[in-house]
Amino acid sequence: MIRQAVSHLDIRTRGKGLYEFTREASRWVSEQKMTTGLLTAFCRHTSASLVIQENADPDVQTDLERYFERSVPEDSRDYIHTVEGPDDMPAHIRSALTGVNLSVPLIGGSLALGTWQGLFLFEHRATPHRRSVALHLIGE
Repeated sequence: MIRQAVSHLDIRTRGKGLYEFTREASRWVSEQKMTTGLLTAFCRHTSASLVIQENADPDVQTDLERYFERSVPEDSRDYIHTVEGPDDMPAHIRSALTGVNLSVPLIGGSLALGTWQGLFLFEHRATPHRRSVALHLIGE
C-alpha cells in the first residue's frame, strides 16, 4: 500500500556556505518505516538552494563556494534589485542556477545516495538565516 509522509527541517546558517542535512533527512526517512519510495526535499526560500554534493572532502565545498563568488559577484552594477542588500540579487541568481528541490530514491529502507554524496542546503546570503526544507516521502 502506497503511503505518504511530510515534515520539514529547520536549518540555521551562519552565512554563505554549504550546510549538510543528510543525517537529519535520513533519520526522518528511517522513522517512516518505508522500504521503497521517493524523497523530495524542497527549499522554501529564493536566496538559498539545495544540492547533492560530495561530503567527504571539504575542499569540494570550498571550491564550489569560490566558483559561485566569481561567477555571480556581489555589488554588480548590472542588478536592479538591490533594496535588500548587495548579496540579495546574486543569491537569487545562484539559487536559480542550483535549484530548490531534490529527489532521492528510497531503496531497501535507505536513501540511495552514492558513497560520497550528501544533501546540502546552499546558503547564498552573507548573514545568518533560519531556512526551512520541506520533506515529502512517498512509498511503501
